[in-house]
Amino acid sequence: MTPLARISAAIALLDALESAPRRPADAVANDFFRARRFIGGGDRRAIADRAWGVVRERARLDWHVDRTGAAPTGRLLMAAYLLLVEGGGLAGVEAAFNGAQYAERPLTPEERRYLAKLEGQPLLHPKMDEATRLNLPEWALPGLKARFGEELPAAAAGLEGSAPLDLRVNLLRTSREAAAAALAAEGIPTEPTRFSPWGLRVPDRRPILATRAFEEGLVEIQDEGSQLIALLADARPGMKVADYCAGAAGKTLAMAATMGNRGRIAALDVSVPRLAGATKRLRRAGVDNAETHLLESGDRWVKRRAGAFDRVLVDAPCTGTGTWRRNPDARLRTTEEDYAELITKQRAILDRAASLVRPGGKLVYATCSVLPGEDEEQVRDFLDHHSDFSAVPLAEAWADAGMTTPPPGEGAHMALAPHSHGTDGFFAAVLRRRA
Repeated sequence: MTPLARISAAIALLDALESAPRRPADAVANDFFRARRFIGGGDRRAIADRAWGVVRERARLDWHVDRTGAAPTGRLLMAAYLLLVEGGGLAGVEAAFNGAQYAERPLTPEERRYLAKLEGQPLLHPKMDEATRLNLPEWALPGLKARFGEELPAAAAGLEGSAPLDLRVNLLRTSREAAAAALAAEGIPTEPTRFSPWGLRVPDRRPILATRAFEEGLVEIQDEGSQLIALLADARPGMKVADYCAGAAGKTLAMAATMGNRGRIAALDVSVPRLAGATKRLRRAGVDNAETHLLESGDRWVKRRAGAFDRVLVDAPCTGTGTWRRNPDARLRTTEEDYAELITKQRAILDRAASLVRPGGKLVYATCSVLPGEDEEQVRDFLDHHSDFSAVPLAEAWADAGMTTPPPGEGAHMALAPHSHGTDGFFAAVLRRRA
């Protein structure tokens, strides 16, 4: 494809995203490219990069386009992106929208008039409100201020930066050193992660899924912060463990490794497709001490197993604010109503999962959120209503898991963020049921 054809295709992808505002952008993009199999891999990356660039800057671009009096169409948003972010100038935009074969049709006089008002303007305009300047939704601003205080500008920048590619080494099949050597032999350099004893970080984008190391189950893609949540669960050989919101079983895999494939893990979720994906991952990783179970309305599985588990991990559904750098569309899709509904859902899940913990056992509550309402406030509410549980300080939980290095942060709970730890934003609280 020509460079101009790529721009036109990126505009078409933006229109597809706009027509499905509640669907995750990666799912829309997958459908978009599946219907256009003639687009090669290099072209797909170039098209997606341009479209994601607009999505990342959408709040600021909307602010600028709104000041011109125009509606934010895919064409205008892309043109504004070329002007304000790439700095191509109006002449450059007109050259890109020239109507040549496979290129975008020429600018209308009205579009040109709108864009002329943007030429020479800075992307971060001094008249922008705080939320737009920081690229944050208005509804999330109070919670983010409460979490980060004076660090908010740095935290906001971290949440819109690029995310690294982290791998978790499968200790059931190899060591971190051997996995690094296997990847290096395939032309993929790595470095050990800062906190996780199982992690490797890839310095740039590489096709990990096509490597023998991945196909043979030596490594899994998993952010370092997510690895640390599994570490804090302190799952040991011979234990009974429940991964309550298992999803595709990333943390189930990590805990199976710390258990040496001895004991039992129940991977629980409400989604059939997610559990189907979990089964495939468990098989590839050589995990044979885990089983999956679909949680359905009226299911008595939890009630029949009350007080039976040494460890229960609840990776609760949340706004995903800590992963906005990976999922920039989520900051556009998630609303204040979603936030309120999720807090209610988290409370119900936590109550139900807590019933599985045996006396003396541990409950780990985790989210990929950086909002206090989903994190420490949720834990505080739980402890207010469950006098038989108490919080385990982070340093103690870290040591319980066999770690001798300083933990990432201090205080009662683990709270990670891109700007301070280099991981996605995660929260984890370890709670012990009194014996």
